[in-house]
Amino acid sequence: MPSTASAAPPPTHGVFGLFCLGSYLLSVSYGTTFLLAMVLSAHGGSESDAGTIISLAMLSTFGAVIFSGHLTDLFGAPKAIAAGAVLLAAACLGFATVPAYGVAVLVSGLLLGFGWGVFYTLGPIIVAMMIEPARRVKYFALLSGSMMSGIGSGPLTGRAAQALGYPVESAFVVATVASLLGGLVFVLIGPKIKRQSAAVGPVSVCKITLPAARLVLRSKAVFAIVMVGLGGAIFGGLSSFQTSYASLNHLDYSLFFLGFMGAAIACRLLIAGFIVKRDPYVMASILTAMIVAAVLMFMFCVSSASTYLLAAMTLGVGYGLTYSVINGLAANEAPAGHTAQSLVLFSLAYFVGVFGFPWLAGHVIVDYGIPALLSIILMIALCNWSITLGRLLWRRLALNERGSPAKPRASAS
Repeated sequence: MPSTASAAPPPTHGVFGLFCLGSYLLSVSYGTTFLLAMVLSAHGGSESDAGTIISLAMLSTFGAVIFSGHLTDLFGAPKAIAAGAVLLAAACLGFATVPAYGVAVLVSGLLLGFGWGVFYTLGPIIVAMMIEPARRVKYFALLSGSMMSGIGSGPLTGRAAQALGYPVESAFVVATVASLLGGLVFVLIGPKIKRQSAAVGPVSVCKITLPAARLVLRSKAVFAIVMVGLGGAIFGGLSSFQTSYASLNHLDYSLFFLGFMGAAIACRLLIAGFIVKRDPYVMASILTAMIVAAVLMFMFCVSSASTYLLAAMTLGVGYGLTYSVINGLAANEAPAGHTAQSLVLFSLAYFVGVFGFPWLAGHVIVDYGIPALLSIILMIALCNWSITLGRLLWRRLALNERGSPAKPRASAS
């Protein structure tokens, strides 16, 4: 992929707006999985059962991440995402009709993993196809903002259903319809995305191979890839069992998702433009420190609805903006011609954390309780923060040796 594309026209607002709408609709399906622990508990299950279902999705996600590039080369990214949307709809329909733990709900977990994996992997790649490197971080922020809004809307739909007198399972029905509508959006904008991609310039094929993976993992992009895996574990651990945390503390779990989603959206509208113009290493360090602070708040400071909301908002700002920054680093620090492969590995690492960690988290809750889980999540958050501090220190030492003041930028816009 060319490093610059200054002569390329920016994408039309209509196309990217519809792209974000479709991303929002598809993300609702993943958000509803945060209700699984509560739904299964009502039918005789436990948090460990919910963790098993979510972690099972990791297996099919691996296949989706690995083969999504091949599907893109064969059918195009928009059509591949539309096919994934059908699988997401089938998974949510399965959760709605068979809420008890068993083979059927495990199959739904597998379908969810494959559908979500295809979409989550190809979404950033479509952004890279449409946007030149100098402006990618801004559009990655808009994409992740749309996705986080959808993810947050999933459990809020469940809470709204309860308030209206409907069962929580109604949220999965809504997610089924949203997934189908999202898939339709991607079918409709597919030709426009193709034309915009041609205007920006060709993108190297998305197939991931062992040589390409080794090359990416030997580059600076490996730090962003590791960080997104750790961040995914934090997000998956806190969100997947937030209903259990809220119940333990006699709080309304919808406050968490309202605070988290509201903070994420506000950041995209008010702060993202500032963040993308700053040094990404410094921003990553500050934002991961906010995640550490948020986890500490959940451990020691949450005693009322207001402190619960504040902790969720702190997590939303820290996690949401960190993801945008390291997503841009994964793309821009990848070896030349391997941006797509770097983004595939970025998605794969995220899924290891967000889908794999809940299996451990569910068993920790059942055997040792919520406080033990929060202690583990705190250690992960500290590890993530230490990576950013290490990169800053290493860069300072290298600059002192060279006597150069140069600093990397996430975006030149």
